[in-house]
Amino acid sequence: MAKIYEDLSQLIKRSRLTLIIFSLLLFLILAFYWKIQILDHQKYWKMAEANHLRSLPLPAPRGLIYDCQRIILADNQPSFKVSLLRESIKNDSQTIERVSQLLNLRTEELKARMDRYRWLQTYGPVIIKDNLKLEEVALIEARREEFPELQLQVEPRRYYPFETTAAHVLGYLQEVSAEEIKNNPYKKWRGGEMIGKAAVEKQYDDYLTGQDGQLIETVDSLGRSLGEVNRIEPIKGQDLVLSIDLDLQKKAEELLEGKEGAIIVLEPGSGECLAWVSSPSYDPNRFITRFSPEEWLSIINDSARPLENRVIRGQYSPGSIFKVVTALTSLETGLITDRTAFFCSGSINLYGKEFACWFKPGHGLLNLPEALKNSCNVYFYQLGRRLNVDTIARYARTLGLGQITGVDMPGEKEGLIPSSDWKKKNQGEAWYPGETISVAIGQGPVLVTPLQVAALTACLANRGIKVKPRVTRLEGKMEAVKDKTGLNPETFEKIIEGMWRSVNASGTGHGAYQPGFDICGKTGSTQVISREKAERMIKRGEEPAKTHSWFTGFAPRYQPQVVVTVLVEFGGMGGQTAAPIAGQMFKLYREKYVR
Repeated sequence: MAKIYEDLSQLIKRSRLTLIIFSLLLFLILAFYWKIQILDHQKYWKMAEANHLRSLPLPAPRGLIYDCQRIILADNQPSFKVSLLRESIKNDSQTIERVSQLLNLRTEELKARMDRYRWLQTYGPVIIKDNLKLEEVALIEARREEFPELQLQVEPRRYYPFETTAAHVLGYLQEVSAEEIKNNPYKKWRGGEMIGKAAVEKQYDDYLTGQDGQLIETVDSLGRSLGEVNRIEPIKGQDLVLSIDLDLQKKAEELLEGKEGAIIVLEPGSGECLAWVSSPSYDPNRFITRFSPEEWLSIINDSARPLENRVIRGQYSPGSIFKVVTALTSLETGLITDRTAFFCSGSINLYGKEFACWFKPGHGLLNLPEALKNSCNVYFYQLGRRLNVDTIARYARTLGLGQITGVDMPGEKEGLIPSSDWKKKNQGEAWYPGETISVAIGQGPVLVTPLQVAALTACLANRGIKVKPRVTRLEGKMEAVKDKTGLNPETFEKIIEGMWRSVNASGTGHGAYQPGFDICGKTGSTQVISREKAERMIKRGEEPAKTHSWFTGFAPRYQPQVVVTVLVEFGGMGGQTAAPIAGQMFKLYREKYVR
């Protein structure tokens, strides 16, 4: 019997295969949509948002900084910057090449800037050039359609109208580093933001920094702006008033021009610093533009160390200025009275070694006020022979040496007041009595900062009351931070008598003399090489390095109003170099403030 039905097995196989293939394709399509909708929904949501909305920060103006007369020392100026919007970039290498040519930037520099903030969120703009010239702004605007990835903005740019003046008080701004952003999660810093990196700009960065605003705009698929949707205006930072007097500051800088050193002028009653000079100085305006690492290295490697704030970071032997500490220690411990006299023949042999006075003929017989007046080394060698180094160290620390003053500035150093424990710990040796001889005249391992010397002088002027120095007036005339030493005020009067004679009775500080102002002061000259080495150099016909030159003092003697401390590196004798400079500062202060 013939077959009635055709064999459909082949057709059924093909249908099944088609169904399997169709089912597999359907599964893949569904899996792809599942991945988009479920796994990668945040990624594509952000991309979708970027296709129609974009949020850009509006930088807040930084608070202004004034001197005590309300003269602006740190201002803001409008400036154009251009940022790269990374979400609008289709090809990194092509974009870098095109933008580099447009903005006249090195491709390596632009690539480095992008790499620096690559770890930040994709939609954060990267600032690639600031402080644009008007021609550059016009060029970017004219080619906006070709470069939708470029964002042109106006930002408030820091400006220091007096350039190098008061630079070590004001400090400078610099771009926040990627490391700083990573290490400070509680700080809401943006990539490319300028923050305080030194002095007051750093110390009061939070106070001066305002609150950024926000611009929300619509954009097309190419990243081109279609218009503004919303704007939140930025809030300016708080203004800051310094205790610095611009007139005194300028005069002090003028007197140190061409020299390396420091000058501090402060009020002993309040601790307010009226002048704060570290020389040489620098122009903080140089730091506002986002310069390259090579430019930064050229500044920090400058042999003159212009960035070093010598007022709080320079550590020097105090030399004969320290004699006031030795004298006070001797009086307080009852070792001597102000009438105790020693004979100076120009040198003295102690512990089998010859110790010389700076005045080779010798001063003859002197009591304490005359020894301070003439800064006689032999007199204080005699005290050093009778004192224990730990006793000197205890009184030196009581007076504020060997520790930070607590001034409202970052980076202050402590200096060094040696003791037997200090030597044992750091050198593994016992302290020898002969070493105390050098400490008694401020040599050896004793180190102080110029601000510590100014604070010590204020303590002397206040007859034993220490005051914390400061450079700001956050809320007008602030309450002084004072601390009593617990020492006898009469002891200070005996020291002050010698300081008064030093300036007013033809002593070593006579160069600071100002008729009618009753200045009390003390000079110092610190060796930068040993006496023996200097003598060997002289014998060889070589010029030995000059000593550092010190003067510190206050005026008037009773109810003191001002302290002046001067240090000139390699300036020679304190009475010849530092004292006349201090005299000029006392003169200007008197003309301006004393009625």
